[in-house]
Amino acid sequence: MDFIDELNPCEVELLLNSNENVDIIDVREDEEVALGMIEGAIHIPLTQIPYKLDELSKGKHYVIVCRSGARSHMSASYLKKHGFKVSNMTGGMLEWKGEVVI
Repeated sequence: MDFIDELNPCEVELLLNSNENVDIIDVREDEEVALGMIEGAIHIPLTQIPYKLDELSKGKHYVIVCRSGARSHMSASYLKKHGFKVSNMTGGMLEWKGEVVI
């Protein structure tokens, strides 16, 4: 298995607040993000990731988020294999203590 950089939710919140060139990609399903997602996150359901590669920039750092961290790890691995700089948020939205938008 590929090594995927992992960040816990606190580290992700610090990264977002530091104005780094980082974007969140939320790979949960529509009904899950309807309950709230990290402000500014890009919603791309897991099954759509292969079809959205041309909409992403290899010059950005993406933090991949899901409910618990498993789907985001799969997505991060796929994106890394395609040349993207990615990190997986461990614990997913279950562990996220920051603000969410609905």
